[in-house]
Amino acid sequence: MGSSDALLARFMALHPKLIDLSLGRILTLLEKLGDPQKKLPPVIHVAGTNGKGSTIAFMRAILEAAGLSVHVYISPHLVRFHERIRLGAPGGGRFVAEDKLVEALERCEAINAGDPITFFEMTTAAGLLLFSEHPADVLLLEVGLGGRFDATNVIAHPACTVVTPVSLDHSEYLGDTVTKIAGEKAGIFKRGAPAVIAPQEPEPTAVLEAAAERAGASKILIGAQDFNVHEAGGRLVYEDQDGLLDLPLPRLSGRHQHINAGTAIAALRAAGYGALPAQAFEDGMRNADWPARLQRLSRGALAEIVPERAELWLDGGHNPDGGRVLAQAMADLADRNPAPLVMIAGLLSTKDAAATLGHFKGLAQGLYAVPIHNSLAARPAEEVAEAARSAGLAAEVSSSVEQALRTIAARDWPMPPRILICGSLYLAGEVLSDNGTPPT
Repeated sequence: MGSSDALLARFMALHPKLIDLSLGRILTLLEKLGDPQKKLPPVIHVAGTNGKGSTIAFMRAILEAAGLSVHVYISPHLVRFHERIRLGAPGGGRFVAEDKLVEALERCEAINAGDPITFFEMTTAAGLLLFSEHPADVLLLEVGLGGRFDATNVIAHPACTVVTPVSLDHSEYLGDTVTKIAGEKAGIFKRGAPAVIAPQEPEPTAVLEAAAERAGASKILIGAQDFNVHEAGGRLVYEDQDGLLDLPLPRLSGRHQHINAGTAIAALRAAGYGALPAQAFEDGMRNADWPARLQRLSRGALAEIVPERAELWLDGGHNPDGGRVLAQAMADLADRNPAPLVMIAGLLSTKDAAATLGHFKGLAQGLYAVPIHNSLAARPAEEVAEAARSAGLAAEVSSSVEQALRTIAARDWPMPPRILICGSLYLAGEVLSDNGTPPT
């Protein structure tokens, strides 16, 4: 038996493009595999620009708290590919084991027989194969890119479809306006399946609602119109036509996570899981975990470098809207517990660095731009620093996150600083690996 790393490396050479949105190739492969996509537990299919993973994390935590076994498919991974495929089991799912992953990848490779197919299509087929052969109660399926032509969009009869907040990202593939991108995300809506639309701007909401109506969604739930979530008295209050839930605030930090939690609850209710015990929803808020999304790093090799009593935060937000949400979260932290904010950032060349970092003008005291080592699309640190300066931030270049942390630790601070590492999920993965705290 080979290794998953070797197999995954071979898959990269099967198609001249890393991304080539289409359903034809994966449907052909799935048919040769016996159509595993038709042998799955109930599927909740989730698209959107930001918040997909967090919404799935809330749903998984709630469902598992109710004693259900939950398959999960996400992308990209942070440290190891195995993070993308979580196999459900009583008491909580686990990342796919190496031997099971290799066996599924080898079967897909053999049946594909060298035909052109993208890396994501091949690995999605392997994931669906594994999910079809391991019993579970639910599959939470995250779209990779877009929706309409994404390789995950092969589920004919999902239990529910969800679109989290839509904003500009991946414009080279999905379109150069939010309305065009929303139209691509709406491609996951299916006849007879409920469509849940997270609270968002009016333009994408209108596009998504119209698309859900055209698709023949059995019901359409729109955030702030059909369901509402807000903080009151240090609690999270969720309301819809089926009633009210008074819950603890989410474990995941940031006001934006309130929206993701509310969207998760709306999706579960729409999919037929509204009768879960109230305790499951409470435990789900307390237990939901999603690495590199406003994650506090309090232990590990990198965490040991920071000044005494300093805070070290990690976030993988990588587009302008993600930057806006993250800056708001940092401002909220500053209101509750003032501390000088210093940033360490690395971004990809495909992202609008100035627009993403510009939200921190007047909030951050300075920024250290660092290289990203595990992406061919990494933006040089010098360009990140220049983009930060153009956005009104004081910025300099550092050779690595570790070096930036050591520079920060050597400075004389009037009070312990708050350090934020951000800009890319690729950078976040490197940080978790170097810190010795990979996802589990």
